Amino acid sequence: MGKTMGMGTTMLDDFLVRAALGGIGLSLATGPLGSFVVWRRMAYFGDATAHAAILGVALALATELPIGLGTLLVALAMAATVSTLSAKGWAMDTTLGVLAHSALALGLVAVSFIPSVRVDLSAFLFGDILAVSKRDLAFIWGGATLVLALLVWRWQALLTATLNADLAHAAGINPDRERLVLTLALAVVVAVALKVVGALLIAAMLIIPAAAARGLTRNPEGMAVTATLIGAMATLAGLWGSLQWDTPAGPSIIVAATLVFVLSASAARRV
Repeated sequence: MGKTMGMGTTMLDDFLVRAALGGIGLSLATGPLGSFVVWRRMAYFGDATAHAAILGVALALATELPIGLGTLLVALAMAATVSTLSAKGWAMDTTLGVLAHSALALGLVAVSFIPSVRVDLSAFLFGDILAVSKRDLAFIWGGATLVLALLVWRWQALLTATLNADLAHAAGINPDRERLVLTLALAVVVAVALKVVGALLIAAMLIIPAAAARGLTRNPEGMAVTATLIGAMATLAGLWGSLQWDTPAGPSIIVAATLVFVLSASAARRV
C-alpha cells in the first residue's frame, strides 16, 4: 500500500500530469455549464464574468487574500450585477460589453497601483496550466465537483426554464432562480479556470466544446457529456501540441478545441 501511495505521489510531482488533471477537472464543469451558456446565448455573460476575474486578482493581491477567493468574490459580484440588470430589461449586448472591458481594464490598472506586488499578469490573462500545483488541483477539482453537483441537482428545472419560461412557471419553477443557479455556477467556474486557461480564454473553454458537441448529439444530456469529453480531449491534445511546438499551453488547448469544432461542423453538414 505504501508503494502504491508513493507511486501516486510521484505521478503528481510530474507537472505534465498535474496540468492534464487540472484541464480534465475543469472540463467536468465547463462541459455541462457551457451547454447552458450556448442554449441561453450567454456568451457575453461568460465574457463579462471572466474579464472581471482580473479585478479579483487585484483585490486578492491588495488584501492578501488567496487569488481563488478574490476572483470568486468579484466574479460573483459581476454575475449578480449582470443578472440584476438583465431582470430590469437593460440592453444586454451593450451593457455586457461595457462591463466586461471596463472590469478588465480596471483590474489591469489596479494591479499597477500595488507597489509591493510585481506579478506577471499574462499568466492570469492566458493561464499557466503547466504551473498547476497539488493545491491548485484540489481547488480545481473541488470547484468543478461543486458546479457539477449543482447542475445535476437542478438539471430538469434548468432545462425547463431554458426551453420555455411560461412552461417553467406552469410547472412551479422560478426562471429567475434558475438563472441565479447558472450565475453562481459560472462565477465558480471562472475562479477555477483562471489558473488553467486565463481570463481571456475562459469563455472559449465554455463555448467551443459545447458548440462542437451540439452538432454531434441529439439530446441535452448527450450534448453535456460530449462537451465534457471534447474539453478533456482538447486539454490533452493542447498540452501535447504545446510540448511538441513550444507554444503557450492555454491557447493551444483552445486551438485544439477549435479544430474539433471545425471537424464536427463539417461532419454535421455532410449528414
